Amino acid sequence: MIEIKNTLVSMDLFSECFCCDLTKCHGMCCVEGDAGAPVALEEVEELERAYDAVKSELPAKAQREVEENGVVYPDRDGELVTSITGGKDCVFVRYDNITTDGGKTRGPRCALCAIDGAYRQGRLQWQKPISCALYPVRISTVGGVPALNYHRWDICRPAVELGRRLQLPLYQFLREPLIRRFGQDWWDECHLVYGELRKAGYL
Repeated sequence: MIEIKNTLVSMDLFSECFCCDLTKCHGMCCVEGDAGAPVALEEVEELERAYDAVKSELPAKAQREVEENGVVYPDRDGELVTSITGGKDCVFVRYDNITTDGGKTRGPRCALCAIDGAYRQGRLQWQKPISCALYPVRISTVGGVPALNYHRWDICRPAVELGRRLQLPLYQFLREPLIRRFGQDWWDECHLVYGELRKAGYL
């Protein structure tokens, strides 16, 4: 681990490559797993507002789940996570084809985040929970300090392969959400660390 501005950062963020490839993974990180996505307490109100904005785009079963149980629930460890349906799908998942910037359909139907879609269309000012934006990086706490680690998952193998072809380090792929969470100065120092690690022959 490397200390950067009072955080601990795994070397994996610099040494591993990653770039989501929805045409191959079909957005399964929003579907598979044994619980919803981690949610900070201060994000619950944002999720509730987001639900009101995207409700009509969500499957009926997702709407029923939210109306009956809310947008979040405590997982087996007592941590808040997004509500799910059928034991897997996040309630904010909608299924659609991927399209290019020109509107041309590309690839198979995918699990897409309705909140993220509304944000990109300018209908919401909040993008999605930071845990979703930062995936495959997970943040835990070690001695009261945030610790960033790379969570490896088989369904993300296409992202690893694409990242390697593009030679895109994980921390660079996650530039926007890392700045959102830790600030521009933090990311700039992270970038400097990457350069120093390369000079020293660690990468």
